[in-house]
Amino acid sequence: MSKRALVTGGSGGIGSAICRRLAADGFHVLVHSNRQPVTAEELAAQICAAGGSAQACVFDVTDGPATAAALAALLEDGPIQVVVNNAGIHDDAVFPGMQPAQWHRVIDVSLNGFFHVTQPLVMPMVRTRWGRIINITSVAAIAGNKGQVNYSAAKGALHSATKTLSLELASRGITVNAIAPGIIETSMSQAVFDAKTIAQMVPARRAGRPEEVAGLVAYLASDEAAYITGQVISINGGMI
Repeated sequence: MSKRALVTGGSGGIGSAICRRLAADGFHVLVHSNRQPVTAEELAAQICAAGGSAQACVFDVTDGPATAAALAALLEDGPIQVVVNNAGIHDDAVFPGMQPAQWHRVIDVSLNGFFHVTQPLVMPMVRTRWGRIINITSVAAIAGNKGQVNYSAAKGALHSATKTLSLELASRGITVNAIAPGIIETSMSQAVFDAKTIAQMVPARRAGRPEEVAGLVAYLASDEAAYITGQVISINGGMI
């Protein structure tokens, strides 16, 4: 029986690439979405049509009880041994003009969502003595980015959580790592950065591809990466 992998925000640009890659590597992929359930269903169907194994799941990671209920139902079929915490949102504003709702919503999705999703999965994972927790963060959490105090704070907190949780779980065969992407080709980034701006900001003079992030996720989810834990790994074309 193949191991199961949950990818939150799995219907988005980076998330869908991660789902496809993990399915290609033999995982049964749980494609999570909240606002795009049809997209998640279509992606799961495409993965299955290509010979992989996948299903869609829909819940709001900011809603603790709803997330717990959805995960309890999924866990009835066995442990989820890989979790990729990819769900996140931007709501940018310079700090003096940032509204409380902008602060709380961004923190809620990235940071509280991490807790709501990961915490119920840990003990079933521990009992298998094998697991991979991979948190998708951002270069903004390392270098900062104007207009993103909320986003940087949320993702930076995930870096700290990654390091501490890795210490708690290392003896149980479970690794915990973070991946901090820079500018990646998605519909979200294309609306913000043009080619000229990217060439000025990124030494590699291009945006990264979602598939490149997915390749790093796949490695960290593999048996080969069993000795890598507690790390924040940047993938940003040399920005920092």
